[in-house]
Amino acid sequence: MDTLHIKGAPNYYQCRNGLLNDLFDLLQEHDFNQLLVIHGDQSWEKVKTYFTDPALPCQFVAYQGQCSHNEVKRIAELTQAETTAVIGIGGGKILDIAKACGDQLKLPTILAPTLASNCAPWTPLSVFYDQQGNFQEYIIFNQSTYMLLVDPEVILDAPRAYFRAGIGDTIAKWYEADVLTRELPQKPVSLDIALHAARLCRDVLIEEGEEALAAIDNQSYSHSFLRSVETIIMTGGMVGGFGDHYGRVSGAHSIHNGLTHLAETHDTLHGDKVAYGVLVQLAIEKRLDEVEKLLPFYKRMQLPTSLHDIGVEDITEEKVDLLSKGATKPKESIHFMNVSDPKVVRDAVFQLEAFILDIK
Repeated sequence: MDTLHIKGAPNYYQCRNGLLNDLFDLLQEHDFNQLLVIHGDQSWEKVKTYFTDPALPCQFVAYQGQCSHNEVKRIAELTQAETTAVIGIGGGKILDIAKACGDQLKLPTILAPTLASNCAPWTPLSVFYDQQGNFQEYIIFNQSTYMLLVDPEVILDAPRAYFRAGIGDTIAKWYEADVLTRELPQKPVSLDIALHAARLCRDVLIEEGEEALAAIDNQSYSHSFLRSVETIIMTGGMVGGFGDHYGRVSGAHSIHNGLTHLAETHDTLHGDKVAYGVLVQLAIEKRLDEVEKLLPFYKRMQLPTSLHDIGVEDITEEKVDLLSKGATKPKESIHFMNVSDPKVVRDAVFQLEAFILDIK
């Protein structure tokens, strides 16, 4: 078995209500001074009060649209020379930009997520898209994030759809890791840790995800909400952190990447596309029995089960071919499943569509 490169966790992690009130105290304890703060628009409206009278000098830069190489270059070139750390505050794309900027500038990165929509806050990698929103590549960095600060009260106030999508993205951890490790004759302890985390991702969210969503609906903090937040961010991130390429992505994320080549899906959240990708991956594995087991959970969570559910109104062979070719491009993670022929994906997509239609 090849050597695994373990980057299990950020250097410093804390999760508690009201944490962002103490942001600058923490930063001063770690001897930071001038800060580059990368933020978005909608999420910034909810958190900018924490920066109203900053105890440290801050340079504020709003990101523009995508996590792209051009955007990272733009922000890096704007950064003041005396900057001591990069802060990313917002959703996954903003955090990915912050990590990439920190890597390029050789500065420690501090992340404060406003959503629990994926494990981007935990993982030392960034996913890059072009300006049109088409997937390009992901890059794993040599250094883990220096500091991750999760304030559940901030996430409780985030849009429900993002949390639901985070649940969809995170249950994929089990299915993507399982297919890559099932036949391994021997596993190192680090991979056992990754698989235990992956199983937790599935089990916690299937058991408690519905109650966690209810907490958002009622704006009422609960233990299941906290467990779900940490499962999406921390436990989800540990799968790749300890499993390396056996625990990051495989079939479901390649299906997501293929879907980005269909303009109709660009408004569909990342986690929703990954959740649909889980079902296609299971169809590729010829495990429609597992698809059937998941469907009640998908229905309760309002997760997509067909192309119609993610915005593809007119399902044509041309569109499915485009998806399939995008999902099997060179360097796509679906190759870890020994799938390289677009026809395999194409057949699985149509098989899933027919299966879902028959079930309904």
